[in-house]
Amino acid sequence: MAKSCCQAPENDQSAHNNPRWRLVLWIALVANAAMFVVEILAGIAADSRALQADALDFFGDSANYAISLGVAGLALTWRAKAALLKAATMLAFGLWVIGYAIYGLIVGSSPEPQTMGAIGTLALLVNVAVALLLFRFRTGDANMRSVWICSRNDAIGNVAVLAAALGVFGTGQSWPDLLVAGLMAGLAIWGSAEVFAQARGELKYD
Repeated sequence: MAKSCCQAPENDQSAHNNPRWRLVLWIALVANAAMFVVEILAGIAADSRALQADALDFFGDSANYAISLGVAGLALTWRAKAALLKAATMLAFGLWVIGYAIYGLIVGSSPEPQTMGAIGTLALLVNVAVALLLFRFRTGDANMRSVWICSRNDAIGNVAVLAAALGVFGTGQSWPDLLVAGLMAGLAIWGSAEVFAQARGELKYD
């Protein structure tokens, strides 16, 4: 059963000292960094706001995994503060994507659906694999939960990118790409609120 955001996680310290947890974080970090490079180049080439937004999400997640590795094994207060930082980056990402989607709507764009579909499928496979590795840690403290939420949101976002590719292909217009970019922004903002609430609760508990 998932723990309340105001409860201290059971066996919290031992979980963060778990070599498996650290290994999974390293795998997630490398996979996300690699996908950032692949997806940002593909997004620019395909003129896809959704792919570029997803690429920046990969970049943000890489930074988040690095932060999680840095605070693993530290006191709950430090991990909760790190989770607050990650919540802030998720919020910033969401706001930036909304602005970028509006900009694309104003100036116009011509996304290429074939590239969107191929790269979106690759990104989905990577994120599902990472999410499965992180699944057992989803009910830990705010720091662990933030990592799980990032991976969960990424997988959902990749499905949305594939839907956008189909929409662009079917309509011949750019609005599905811009719509999905906006939805991904909303998902990031919602995730940041979840992490922020649990981290605040842990700081009060501590």
